[in-house]
Amino acid sequence: MTFRETSLHCAEHLPKSGNSTGINLGISTFATVGTLHATSLHGEKFEAPKPLKQNLKKLAKFQRKFARTEKGSKRREKARLRVAKLHAEIKDRIN
Repeated sequence: MTFRETSLHCAEHLPKSGNSTGINLGISTFATVGTLHATSLHGEKFEAPKPLKQNLKKLAKFQRKFARTEKGSKRREKARLRVAKLHAEIKDRIN
């Protein structure tokens, strides 16, 4: 894990407020942006993209259509390609 600290240099100086802001990047939540006030921590969470979950219904539909086709038919080959393409799209988004 890499820790990176960044500071900005502005032409005009703002008065110090005593508040800090931090960004935490993670696996379960994509990013958590937190502001530390004098006594409490306020944070906003951004969910990580889930490409498989987003396409799960579409994948199930294509697989059902594929399962209902007759072996050796052109429609079965088309349905197989549809399922394979969707699997490839999901894999490409993950990687």
